[in-house]
Amino acid sequence: MDAVNPTADVSVRPAVPEDAARVARIQLAAWRTLHAGTPAEAAMAAVEEDAVATTWRASIERPPDPRHQVLVACAGPDVVGFAAAVPSRPADPADPAEPGAVQIVALEVDPARRREGHASRLLAAVVDLARERGAHHVQAWSLETDEARMAFLTGAGLSPAGLRRTLDVPGAAMDEVLLTAAL
Repeated sequence: MDAVNPTADVSVRPAVPEDAARVARIQLAAWRTLHAGTPAEAAMAAVEEDAVATTWRASIERPPDPRHQVLVACAGPDVVGFAAAVPSRPADPADPAEPGAVQIVALEVDPARRREGHASRLLAAVVDLARERGAHHVQAWSLETDEARMAFLTGAGLSPAGLRRTLDVPGAAMDEVLLTAAL
């Protein structure tokens, strides 16, 4: 922020391949913070940053479909968060062109930069792009024990859809709930 322009220099933009390493660092920092002191802590510590960065680079450079998107939140020139969204299965399997829902498969902010509005900007950008593409719902899975994420998503208007799944992580099984909102 500067004295002449009292607004913060924050933005959301499409990710570029050069963002992959930073996206991986943010994702691992967020996961490790969330799982510190839990049975999943060792599994999170064992995830290699380079492997995660390689996966993100591929997702950014060669998405399987133009509707797959990776966005980054910036504070000045620094990437401080990211979101990834993909088309969900159509509500009517007989109509593959039906836009259905957009599912947020990742939404993370650097733990040191939380509570600065970056997650809200990312979510708003995902929703705006989903609306532009004709989607009628947005969805996100959340660990039911992740109170901060659940509060953020429900505060943004998403609500439980009644679906659950269990993720098997070495040393732990983690239950997730699906949250959804109409657009």
